[in-house]
Amino acid sequence: MSAANGVRRVWVGQNGLLSTPAVSAVIRERVGVDGSKATGAFILTASHNPGGPHEDFGIKYNMENGGPAPEAITDKIFENTKTITEYLIAEDLPNIDISTIGVANFSGPEGQFDVEVFDSASDYVKLMNYDALHGVAGAYAHRIFVEELGAQESSLLNCVPKEDFGGGHPDPNLTYAKELVARMGLGKSDSAVDPPEFGAAADGDADRNMILGKRFFVTPSDSVAIIAANAVNAIPYFSSGLKGVARSMPTSAALDVVAKNLNLKFFEVPTGWKFFGNLMDAGLCSICGEESFGTGSDHIREKDGIWAVLAWLSILAFKNKENLNGDKLVTVEDIVRQHWAIYGRHYYTRYDYENVDAGAAKDLMAYLVKLQSSLDEINSSVKGARSDVSNVVNADEFEYKDPVDGSVSKHQGIRFLFEDGSRLVFRLSGTGSEGATIRLYIEQYEKDSSKTGRDSQEALAPLVSIL
Repeated sequence: MSAANGVRRVWVGQNGLLSTPAVSAVIRERVGVDGSKATGAFILTASHNPGGPHEDFGIKYNMENGGPAPEAITDKIFENTKTITEYLIAEDLPNIDISTIGVANFSGPEGQFDVEVFDSASDYVKLMNYDALHGVAGAYAHRIFVEELGAQESSLLNCVPKEDFGGGHPDPNLTYAKELVARMGLGKSDSAVDPPEFGAAADGDADRNMILGKRFFVTPSDSVAIIAANAVNAIPYFSSGLKGVARSMPTSAALDVVAKNLNLKFFEVPTGWKFFGNLMDAGLCSICGEESFGTGSDHIREKDGIWAVLAWLSILAFKNKENLNGDKLVTVEDIVRQHWAIYGRHYYTRYDYENVDAGAAKDLMAYLVKLQSSLDEINSSVKGARSDVSNVVNADEFEYKDPVDGSVSKHQGIRFLFEDGSRLVFRLSGTGSEGATIRLYIEQYEKDSSKTGRDSQEALAPLVSIL
């Protein structure tokens, strides 16, 4: 299709394997053999706008800055799709061996057409126990962790990319990364073998991550806050300071507390990495994250699962620099608990209600907006259910005005904000013919260091009971 529509050259990662963060790095950093730079990239991935026979395939477009296309562009693309009556294909173009690095030259219907196949890892590595869940992270894990950092081959799990992800689900969470979870001592049955000190996993396109310690899970919201709190001292890239930090609105406010304590610029944006990209391009944000296991920095314009792992390894190295010959190293759990002692803990959970009738879902959201007009009525109901829950001091429907381009994103979620820093958030997504999804986020903030070690279910029980 590119050849038939006048494109001069296409770049393809070797074997067609490129992680989403690597694509961003390629757009920003790579120079072709003829001195050319990329003007954008199509990413074919199951992580975005799922289609295909089993919702296992999707497509997204990244801009010249390496980040996802903003809504103004995607809206225009969508409008253009309504008027397409034909598309062109160069059917006689020879097959191209994308397993071999090099440039293939052709005479296309619109003139000279080249396909350049390049090393998938080289541009990414210049910028910066791992379970790749048989996704494209496997193409980078060996190069970075074994060849560059000297880890043992046995530290890598499921690092051979497979079209069907080895029959598993390539989601880096406690449900799907079962082998890693068991190895880290977090399975249903305790293993007799002493678990490793550090573990991590990536999703299918390697932009999301999960961080684990020995018998310990780090929530994504805590992870980005801890990286930000330790970045200047522990990560050389940030040694000159942070420009600012940002999180998506549904993500817990753990990062807010760090920003306030360290006097950093802070931004709360709608869900979607493109909003972070605008802030980074304007020099306003260095580190950002979202609750759905996405963490990143301004080295590229995508969330970056391997970068998050390297950030944590840097923090572990810094915390143990005086203790490498000691009897007991500072662990992932130690770092998280030390963080809670300083900044407090944001107990946090999310409930997803899927395939809800779209009309009923919209009615519910409209009712919640109407309810927000009377905080006295809300607090009366809250106290009637649980007297130990704080008062709601503010309630709104989140709206974001981009400080860079002035664009406004409305109806991004309904928030109930409590006096003690706790929150209830409702978001509606997927209002198509097959039903909607309502996401409910529950967050309880605890400043008392004697109470930050409680079980999450126990700490969240009061807020859960008022729903």
